[in-house]
Amino acid sequence: MREQHKRSITRWGQFCSTALSALLIATGFALVPPSEAAEVVKIGAIYPLSGQVAKSGEDTLNAIKLAVDVINGKYPDSGLPFAKPGGLPKLGGAKIELIAVDHQGKPEIGAAEAERLITQEKVVALIGTFFSSVAASVGQVAERNEVPFITGESEATPLTERGYKWLFRTTPSSRTQAKDFFVFLRDLNAQHGQKIQSIALVHENTLWGQEFGQSITGYAAEFPEFKIVADISYQQGTTDVTSEVQRLIAAKPDVVFHASYDAEAILFARTYKQFNFTPQGVMAIGAAFGSSAFRDALKDDAKYYLVREHWARDLAGKSPLIESVGRLYLNAYNKPMDGTPARAFQAMMVLADAINRAGSTDAKAIQKALQETNLPPSSLIMPWEGVQFDAKGQNTKTRGIFIQTLANGPATVWPTDLAQAKLVWPRSGPR
Repeated sequence: MREQHKRSITRWGQFCSTALSALLIATGFALVPPSEAAEVVKIGAIYPLSGQVAKSGEDTLNAIKLAVDVINGKYPDSGLPFAKPGGLPKLGGAKIELIAVDHQGKPEIGAAEAERLITQEKVVALIGTFFSSVAASVGQVAERNEVPFITGESEATPLTERGYKWLFRTTPSSRTQAKDFFVFLRDLNAQHGQKIQSIALVHENTLWGQEFGQSITGYAAEFPEFKIVADISYQQGTTDVTSEVQRLIAAKPDVVFHASYDAEAILFARTYKQFNFTPQGVMAIGAAFGSSAFRDALKDDAKYYLVREHWARDLAGKSPLIESVGRLYLNAYNKPMDGTPARAFQAMMVLADAINRAGSTDAKAIQKALQETNLPPSSLIMPWEGVQFDAKGQNTKTRGIFIQTLANGPATVWPTDLAQAKLVWPRSGPR
């Protein structure tokens, strides 16, 4: 009798379970099996972790790791999306597993690692790559394999001009940013009575630097009050810029526009000081002239350089999320967050949002969710109007700022409605 009683209870339990499942499905709900709830979502992160920009590559990857920790529930009180209770709710609370690789600053290694991450590690998406030249090669691999690839910091305009359907960029392109340089100078002349006329252009010779140079010269016709008196391209990775600086001295520009990675930015700044080259202003695109690596290397000589940025912690008054993420990053890695790591953090959060809305790790479902992304400013740590991609995969709601390293560190000085400190102009020079 006992065995019959046990079998009756078992059959009753099975019946109830089946009936409940049928009811939940009929009403639009479904039970998530424990095995699915525990499943991880693999993301491949491709960054320069060795070579001349290894420090910035590590800082940027750390921001993505921080975003993953937030998403996975390590900081439930941060106020950030997914932080509480943690995991991707539409995938049963699944956690993200980040697989990071080093592309060494070489496009061919980036492409090979992307292929391996997709075919062997079975990642559902890629994120990276700091270098635009590497992003171009990774983008080709992602397109061929039909796997989503998101970049938060690779800026070269052609990345989103190739008709790719699997590449998405949250950060503005070089072309968009280049225009801000001229708008800034025009504003400075009009509102502050400056007389800025001549511009010298200095850029490294990989895809990113070349695109910035072309974008600047392309916009020059729209701003006829300014004249480009020198356009100097140099070999990325060079260890001597004496001849380039001597050409700048001979050109006597009011302002220098720069596109340089970490090592060369430091090298140029030291050579400027050596030859006492002090134009009214030095304005840079990208992270190098405003990075912690630059400040650590140059100390007081890092002051007064201007960087066309995307994020600054002093904008915390505009959004509590900025303060929250800045504090988390500082506590986790014992250094302030810079603009490029902030952009990478935001890109990771955008990707997680899309995967969650897709409710699936299927590549086409994630692609569709990215295409439909429309995030409001209140959900971002960037001072943008939101995140929404056009048909080319470019975020159309970005907005730029200029920061300047002052006595207390980097400060937002432009545009006026976002400025948190007074601009120092003309540049006082190293002290």
